[in-house]
Amino acid sequence: MPQTNGFSRIPVRKVSDERSEDTSDSLAVEEPLEIRVGFLDGDVRRNRAVSITMRTPGDDFELAAGFLFTEGIITSPDQIENIKHCGPKDTEGATNTVRLDLSDDTRIDLKSLERHFYTTSSCGVCGKSSIEALYTGAKKIGRSDFRIDGAMINAFPDRLRRHQEVFEHTGGLHASALFDGDGGLVEIREDVGRHNALDKVIGARFLNRETSLNETVLMVSGRASFELVQKALMASIPILLAVGPPSTLAVELAKEFGMTLVGFVRDGRYNVYSGAERVSGER
Repeated sequence: MPQTNGFSRIPVRKVSDERSEDTSDSLAVEEPLEIRVGFLDGDVRRNRAVSITMRTPGDDFELAAGFLFTEGIITSPDQIENIKHCGPKDTEGATNTVRLDLSDDTRIDLKSLERHFYTTSSCGVCGKSSIEALYTGAKKIGRSDFRIDGAMINAFPDRLRRHQEVFEHTGGLHASALFDGDGGLVEIREDVGRHNALDKVIGARFLNRETSLNETVLMVSGRASFELVQKALMASIPILLAVGPPSTLAVELAKEFGMTLVGFVRDGRYNVYSGAERVSGER
């Protein structure tokens, strides 16, 4: 099955009321990625797996760096000495393991590394030991003059969709995108996993030495889950817009940490669940 830019052509028989035909279809690629960390533990250099996630191949370094940042394992790109693919290669010369070697002066909380979990493409928090662990490292969003014009909120889904290159071929990928206050695109990534797409976006800015995204708007293609809010908070993103609904826990977290959370952004309407003061025209 040849792969091109995150999707693959596979044979399929398409059946309708009138006829059936053998043809091919474009599907999003989903493969495992193991994220490993190399770090100094006392006088011993260790190499430990911290996650296995099902993802769409591409932007693996950004995904790995974003994951470590949003999980609170690292806080600065200066802590990363090297990122590389490693492990056995498949027939196409690719590998599904990424290792981040951290600087010797980076101190790792071994207990945080014990919170290993297996993440599927649909849920990033399966297996986490407790909800309390997800709050670690997130800071409240401070008050600022950064706001968004309520009249332009409904333009964001179309702007997101226009830049979803793989979605145009498959119809089966999530996307996360960062915009500035005027609606200009800053960064966008796609993935079969909504949490992976966000880690890729945050990881791209993180590797660009931007650890605080406090003047950006995050737009996600699906629902607003607790984990997406938590990851956005780790990067100090003040406004999160979602095409779908939020969960109750996502709203609770957004309110607690001062984030503006907007859901059901579609069909010319939207719901503001928290932080309405950052949306002009709302109170």
